[in-house]
Amino acid sequence: MSLLRFAPLLFVLAAPLPAVAQFHAGLAPRDGAAAEGWKGRGELGFAMARGNTDSQTFIGKLDFGYSDARSKYAFGASTQYGKNAGEESARRYEVRGAAGFRFDERSYLFGSLRHERDAFASYEYQWTAAAGYGVDALRGEDQQLSLEVGPGYRLAKDQGLRVHHDEAIARGLLDWNWKLTGTTSLMNTLLVESGGETTFARNVLGVRVAVSESLAMKAGLETRYNSRVDDGQHNTDNLTTLNLVYDFK
Repeated sequence: MSLLRFAPLLFVLAAPLPAVAQFHAGLAPRDGAAAEGWKGRGELGFAMARGNTDSQTFIGKLDFGYSDARSKYAFGASTQYGKNAGEESARRYEVRGAAGFRFDERSYLFGSLRHERDAFASYEYQWTAAAGYGVDALRGEDQQLSLEVGPGYRLAKDQGLRVHHDEAIARGLLDWNWKLTGTTSLMNTLLVESGGETTFARNVLGVRVAVSESLAMKAGLETRYNSRVDDGQHNTDNLTTLNLVYDFK
């Protein structure tokens, strides 16, 4: 899938940003001030099967964020490791970071950097860097929605080969959180990095139920799409998870 074929989704992400920045007062409560200071979240998940199948899968995630009247920062890392019938079947990790500098209480300029290494993908590793415009479109007590769009660059290496690829990309991000009740939240994060040679998209949908002030259970569905894969591989992967979540406040 080329950049041009993926352009409609990026346009959907980008088109409302100037209007949202200008008319944000009508999109969320005036008193929907962003929570300032540091916050963090850690997730752990483990699945094991015995009998006709013999498999184990471990998932770990760690995210930290900071926000104030002038800036916002986000840093994170995640890993997935799995074995099936005694053979390694998954080994992937990712580190990422982003910084935003605000024009006003909602709109900002951002810069982002992401690195992913996957032992079972067509690319052994890839680096992406991007910059652009973002807006906190919704910032109420019950719903938060952030949108980002901008140009970037990707550097990647083929699995097991000394072959490298680099290309300009367009990056779009949608990050949404909806507090349904006092203990239940629905969240969705969509990331798109699209270039002329390769398009990568990842959507993470989750339902979180709080057990205590800091502890929660989270059921999620992560869908990953790569337009460029080796023969015998699928373009789309789905991972269903049930994780234990701990909030650092």
